[in-house]
Amino acid sequence: MNIKRFFQLAVAACIAVTFLGCDSFAKLSDSGNTSQGAPYELVVVSNNEVWDGAVGDTLRSILRQPVPSINQYEPLFDVMRVTPDGFKNVIARHRNILKVLVDKKIAEPAIGVKYDVSARPQIMIVAQGPTQQALADYISENRDNLLYVLEKAERDRTVEYAEKYNVASLREAIREKFGVTMNVPKGYTLRSASDHFMWISYEYPAASQGFFLYSYPYEGPQSLSVGALVEARNRFASRIPGPSDGSYMITYMDYEPDYRMIRIGDRLWVEMRGLWDVANDFMGGPFVSYSTVNTETNEVFTLDCYVYSPKLDKRNFLRALEHLVYVIEFPSDNDSSR
Repeated sequence: MNIKRFFQLAVAACIAVTFLGCDSFAKLSDSGNTSQGAPYELVVVSNNEVWDGAVGDTLRSILRQPVPSINQYEPLFDVMRVTPDGFKNVIARHRNILKVLVDKKIAEPAIGVKYDVSARPQIMIVAQGPTQQALADYISENRDNLLYVLEKAERDRTVEYAEKYNVASLREAIREKFGVTMNVPKGYTLRSASDHFMWISYEYPAASQGFFLYSYPYEGPQSLSVGALVEARNRFASRIPGPSDGSYMITYMDYEPDYRMIRIGDRLWVEMRGLWDVANDFMGGPFVSYSTVNTETNEVFTLDCYVYSPKLDKRNFLRALEHLVYVIEFPSDNDSSR
């Protein structure tokens, strides 16, 4: 595959469909091997000089920056570096691979992407340039694109798994209560349900990975303000009991949650990130919520995700929950929202 100036060409050709449907991103082979490695684990293939120089410094600053809204440091990716000689067998079947090449014979820096080269599901990124500084600058300029394709590869795996192995009873219960379709992956169970509210979680021996869905009347743009969203969150979160009598979930407000608008397909969502707490007890952790307007019912619909994991890292639990917004479909949505 000729990857010269790939990123500029890919972005120009594919921006309307956020990189989907581009021939350059097509799956190249079907080896029959299952990819190895944990979610958000990345193998970087480079020689010592490149890894210890400007390119390595740039990649570490991008890939190891902290996950937002987690109350401890956790990197976006767990990075493992191997030399080209060490890249073979099991490592070549890793789920996320970034190959780095610096060679003066290369005319100009570029980044290319391939899928399912040695295993499935797999993403392989190739970054090349004539000098370390030229490639480091190029990678830095395209950091958002680099993170986008890596994150999307992880998200697509979650979505594919949810669509293939979803809990039919939860899918039907959500459809009946909210009028939306949502493929909830197996392992999640219904904890409680009441008017305009449903609480679902995946319980581990040392962690809880959960979300709750709720809806309430849309009264104009002010319904999607930070204040209105926090007030609604606290109202419904109070239905999630804490470990002791009279305790319940609330939003930790010493730091105002981060707020931004995002578009998924043709639908606008408000993403809010912050920390949750428990009234009358001592528990807490990160949360991320996604709110949109269901035009069929003229209601605000919210997917509110939380993690409780005092002993284990929280990133993978939280990221898997974030991906669930991509398995929600409203009757008015068209196929592009998927």
